[in-house]
Amino acid sequence: MAVKLDILSDPICPWCMIGKVQLERALEQRPDHGFMIEWHPFQLNPDMPRDGMDRRDYLAQKFGGPERADQVYAQIGQHAKEAGVEMNLDAITRTPNTLDAHRLIHWAGIEECQPEIVDALFAANFRDGRDIGDRDVLSDIADGAGMDAAVVRRLLDSDADEQLIRDRDAHSREMGVSAVPTFIVASRHAVPGAQPPDLWVKVIDEIAEGLAAE
Repeated sequence: MAVKLDILSDPICPWCMIGKVQLERALEQRPDHGFMIEWHPFQLNPDMPRDGMDRRDYLAQKFGGPERADQVYAQIGQHAKEAGVEMNLDAITRTPNTLDAHRLIHWAGIEECQPEIVDALFAANFRDGRDIGDRDVLSDIADGAGMDAAVVRRLLDSDADEQLIRDRDAHSREMGVSAVPTFIVASRHAVPGAQPPDLWVKVIDEIAEGLAAE
C-alpha cells in the first residue's frame, strides 16, 4: 500500500520528538506500512525574535513563572523517560526561532533526506543542547545529512523560501491545526498529539484492511 502521512511539527516541540519516536516504533513493527512521510512547518513561537531568547526567560514568560515552567518540563521529562525517549532538557539554554530550521527541512525534502535532517534537528536540540536557530549549526546538520553545507549556508543567509514557510504555516492554522504534532493520514484523517505505538499499529492495520477490501 502507499498512503501519504503528513506530519506537522516543530523541532523545538518535545511532544513532536516523542510522537516521532513512538510512530517509528510502530513502523518497525509493520515494515510494510507503506506510509510516504512528509514533514511540514508549524512554528510554536512564530513571533519569537529571529535570534531567539534565553530559555529560562522564555519558559518563565510562557508558563507564568520559573516554578511553573519547572513543573511542566519535569512532567515532560518524566513522560519522555517512561516512553524511552532520550532527552537532556537541562542542556537547552536558548529557545530559537525555528523559521530557518523549517527552511532546512523543506530543502531536505527536495533532496530526499528529510528523515535524516528531522532526526538531526531533534537530537541537536533535545540531546546536545545546540541552538538550532544558529545558521552555523544548521549548516553543520545539513553537512552531516549529506547536503552541501556551503549551499545551505548561502540559502540561509538569503531570504529563500522564508515566505513559503510562513504561508504553509498559516495555511495549516487556517485549516484548523492549533497544536503539534499533528499527523494527517491520507489527506483525510487528523491524528493529534504524541500517540503510542499501539495506536499507530492499529491505524496501519485498518488502512491495510481497507485497501484489501477495495
